[in-house]
Amino acid sequence: MAQVGPYEATGIPVIILKEGTSRAAGRDALRANMMAALAIAEMLKTTYGPRGMDKMLVDALGDITITNDGATILDKMDVQHPAAKLLVQIAKGQDEEAGDGTKTAVIIAGELLKQAEDLLEKGLHPTIIVNGYKKALEYATKVAYEIAEEVDVEAPSSDEILKKVAMSALTSKAVHGAREFLAELVVKAVRQIVEKRADRWYVDLDNVQIVKKKGGGLLDTQLVYGVILDKEVVHPAMPRRVENAKIALIDAPLEIEKPEIDAEIRISDPTQMRRFLEEKENILRSYVEKIASVGVNVVICQKGIDDVAQHYLAKKGIMAVRRVKRSDMEKLERASGGRIVSNIEDLSEKDLGECGLVEERKVGEDKMVFVERCKNPRSVAILIRAGLERLVDEAERYTRDALSAVADVFRLPKIVYGAGAFEIELAKHLREYANKVGGKEGLAVEAFARALEGIVETLATNAGLDSVEVLMKLRAAHMKPDGKWIGLDVFTGDLINAKEKGIIDPLLVKISALKAGTEAATLILRIDDVIAASRRKEEEKKKEEKKEEEEK
Repeated sequence: MAQVGPYEATGIPVIILKEGTSRAAGRDALRANMMAALAIAEMLKTTYGPRGMDKMLVDALGDITITNDGATILDKMDVQHPAAKLLVQIAKGQDEEAGDGTKTAVIIAGELLKQAEDLLEKGLHPTIIVNGYKKALEYATKVAYEIAEEVDVEAPSSDEILKKVAMSALTSKAVHGAREFLAELVVKAVRQIVEKRADRWYVDLDNVQIVKKKGGGLLDTQLVYGVILDKEVVHPAMPRRVENAKIALIDAPLEIEKPEIDAEIRISDPTQMRRFLEEKENILRSYVEKIASVGVNVVICQKGIDDVAQHYLAKKGIMAVRRVKRSDMEKLERASGGRIVSNIEDLSEKDLGECGLVEERKVGEDKMVFVERCKNPRSVAILIRAGLERLVDEAERYTRDALSAVADVFRLPKIVYGAGAFEIELAKHLREYANKVGGKEGLAVEAFARALEGIVETLATNAGLDSVEVLMKLRAAHMKPDGKWIGLDVFTGDLINAKEKGIIDPLLVKISALKAGTEAATLILRIDDVIAASRRKEEEKKKEEKKEEEEK
């Protein structure tokens, strides 16, 4: 129940909200939202950097996820508070946009809110803080573009830079031992699928198929120049290995389908029955004859293959795989240069895909079909191996992050250097800018600079170092003419030149994280009223009943 308006003075209560609705206004609402968002940021902070810790997440069914990946942690957590949900959404947006830097975005949002708390206590209005943060973001983005270094992705020497970018993304302790090996695979995979359209590079990471299989070690992970099908050859008499494969990609059933309308066939004589079955065989034989006449030796079918058709295919020495996913069919199209055919009668030599080898292999406990050695595949596959299922999952998450980081350099061919060097350099420029802005907004710009330094403090704290001492050393180093890329070695506690050490981040990831974090913080700072409706038990019951009816 909420009372508002001039009628309060006359003692007449005016109810404008539904019974059971809760309302928090002004500072109380802002503080509650900030605390919720800060709780999420603090939770992620401990996982940041190469010395970060892991989280164990247990869902309602008891399934365990052990990970260091920010996007996964936020996705698996069942967050209830609306302000905390905003931060989760921002992190998801960052993951979709850049594929990496989710933790950076959330930590920046948390640090900006922490700094805003101090400014609010000093009497600054949230609107002034928001304006100051926006000016700081605009200036920081401008400086970032100026200090970033160009990468010529077409030059052969750029492979070394791309490899270092991938290695910087593979910071998880779980995959640390195989970082260099995985980084090399990632760069080769992205190089294979990248396309130049007009004067821009286009990378669709859906064309990198990632297949996970436990067993073996991380160094058994392999890059396949083609596609891996999690299927087996349909008939025991078919060949298990075909070299110089001519592949037919068929999106039609190699079987006699039941008609969509109800039909009744009346047979009065056994010979009619025999003729009926013979006709079915003839149709299937004609399908196989047509396929064989074009020179096909491998059939990959999206639908089913009848037992009779399997028999005829085996007699012709044709390998066949059935019920392959549509997405895998499209990848095969790009890898082999073939074309998916919906009508077998239309199949011609032009539609066939070509690959050096198609082979069924046993991987772990399962049989899989490898379509590889394609001439110039526009789709590739990475088969991830590791001894433990949790480790396979973690390796997959970090491989995806590394793929995204390398792809980001193609999208925006500019890089900056990590180990906290980029953030400290931006903070230095922002402090100078704060003096130019002046007034209350200048205080907000300075707070933005301190928030950026909060990222470096997190790196130092997670490494067990004195964050204040580290920060003072870094500030002093960056005041020198050649100190632009001085960062922190979290393993020794010494200051290092991040450029010489090859700790490289794509500019796109950094800019995107800055924007996402600032947007989240300013969004929360603008809220001064939270009106939460309560669902009545009857309404909830009706919704549940409606859902049950729909499921039936």
